[in-house]
Amino acid sequence: MSGLMIRQANFEDRTFIRSVSERTWPSTYGHIISQEQIDFMLDWMYSDKSMAEQFEKGHQFYIANLNGADIGFCSVSAEPNEEKSNTQNAYKLNKLYVLPIAQGTGSGKALLNKAIEVAKAENAASLFLQVNKQNNAYTFYLRNGFVKEQECKFDIGNGFYMDDYVMRLTF
Repeated sequence: MSGLMIRQANFEDRTFIRSVSERTWPSTYGHIISQEQIDFMLDWMYSDKSMAEQFEKGHQFYIANLNGADIGFCSVSAEPNEEKSNTQNAYKLNKLYVLPIAQGTGSGKALLNKAIEVAKAENAASLFLQVNKQNNAYTFYLRNGFVKEQECKFDIGNGFYMDDYVMRLTF
C-alpha cells in the first residue's frame, strides 16, 4: 500500500468529490432508497452551492490517491452544536466514500484514520457519524471501534428520510 496517499482537498476538488458520490451511491444505496431520493440527496449534499457552504463552515475534505489515481474522499468537521459532556468537543465524520473498484485497498481505513487524526489534533473527545441502518459500512465502523449510540430517523425534506444509526468513537 505504499502508493496510497491522503491529501487535503479544496473547493476546486468539488467535481471529483461529487463524481465519487455519483459513482458509489447507486451500489451503496440503490437497494435501500429510491433513485428519486438518491438524486435529491446528491443535489442537496454535492451541488456547488452546498459544497461552498460546507467549505465555508470549516468542513475539511481529504482525498485518497492510490498509485496516482484519486479514488475516494472523506469529510470531517467540528460540531459545536453537538451535545457536550462537560466541555469536551466532538467532531463528525460527515462522509466517507471510496470508488467501488478501489474498495478493499485499505483506502477507506486510511481516510477514516485521517478523520480520527484531525479530530484528535483538535482535542476532540470523540468522532461520531451517521450511517444508514442497511449500509454495509456499519460493520466497517464497528470493526474500527465505533459504538452504536442510537437509531434516528431524520426528515431531510421532499418526503424523504434518512434512517440511520448514530455511532461514536471515543478517544
